[in-house]
Amino acid sequence: MPDAQAITSFARRGPTRRPRILPLFIVWLTIAPASAQWMGKQTDCYADSIVANPNRPTVANPADITQYGLLELEYGWDRVWPQAGTHQTSSGGLLKFGLFCEIELRWTTTSFLSQTSGGVTHTGIGDNWLGPQIRIHKQTGLVPTLSFGYAAKIPSASASEGLGTGRTDHGLTFLASKDIYHIHFDFNATQYWIGRQNARGFDRNDQLNLAFAFPIRGPLQFTGEFYGDTELNQSTPGFASSLWALAYAIRPRLVIDGGFEGGLTSGGPHRHAFVGFTYSIANLYPGWRHRHNRTQPQ
Repeated sequence: MPDAQAITSFARRGPTRRPRILPLFIVWLTIAPASAQWMGKQTDCYADSIVANPNRPTVANPADITQYGLLELEYGWDRVWPQAGTHQTSSGGLLKFGLFCEIELRWTTTSFLSQTSGGVTHTGIGDNWLGPQIRIHKQTGLVPTLSFGYAAKIPSASASEGLGTGRTDHGLTFLASKDIYHIHFDFNATQYWIGRQNARGFDRNDQLNLAFAFPIRGPLQFTGEFYGDTELNQSTPGFASSLWALAYAIRPRLVIDGGFEGGLTSGGPHRHAFVGFTYSIANLYPGWRHRHNRTQPQ
């Protein structure tokens, strides 16, 4: 799903910056597998089978991370009506990689973005977000799964077309997830540093999310969420919103979803419809194949 700042308002115009984070990310992804495979052999990180870990369809993310060595893709279509006479259509996704036992790399991208306001439409690509999520505790009887996440925005969306701000933003998130009886809960608390349009420095605001999910029948699951942002500045007020969706696991590694969102206060998305999927592509570390073969019945 698109980030909350993109949903609530159209980006203002601003100077563009040349992205420098992506080359470093590619180098890291290239040199990391050798050391990561060694770590997996030492600590027995490999899972016995591939199971998807969807972050969709909620704005909140689970504290649990992608399985060790697994490359996983989430992709979807969104249509947002922030206010009368204004709408936004986008498609994009999240690529996750279980780099280490407790660390995943995350790349959120918007491959298509169309915004219409006052009868004028602008189309192009959206912004990209890169960063890790680090799990510091796995769920026990009383303590939930706990993680921290960081993401930096590469301002790839056109500022001249009003599709982006042209500024680099940052987000730092605390995540907690817990299963209570048959209900799964995800709690997120995020602080955003949003680059100012015509001045140095950042504006700051906070986002709080509480999502819950429970099975309806078999692989069919119901999901709900309440979340909201504090005021960013005088032109971007705070808001509260709610989201409701269904998810269906076609296979353990493939989950589809769809739903809608309705703003609870002014300043939030008036209406928002979405549909998408999560697919676990493959485990990229060869050691997983050896472990998987050993667990199969002879």
